[in-house]
Amino acid sequence: MRYPEDGGLTAERRAFREGIRLQTGGRFAAGEETAVIAKDLRVSVRSVERWRRAWREGGMEALRSAGPANSPTVTEA
Repeated sequence: MRYPEDGGLTAERRAFREGIRLQTGGRFAAGEETAVIAKDLRVSVRSVERWRRAWREGGMEALRSAGPANSPTVTEA
């Protein structure tokens, strides 16, 4: 996969991946097994486990994108 000049994923790709995570939220609520979700969505079991943990702790909002990983943090200083 090629990255833009600044590195990281494009906004379009981040939105796509967020959509995948949000799909899992409904499936978690329905009680589907981790391995089944991973296979259907073609992602790793480990990722689904991580998303399930986030969903349990913070609901659907926890599955939303936090934005680009390389964004600089703005502080008061």
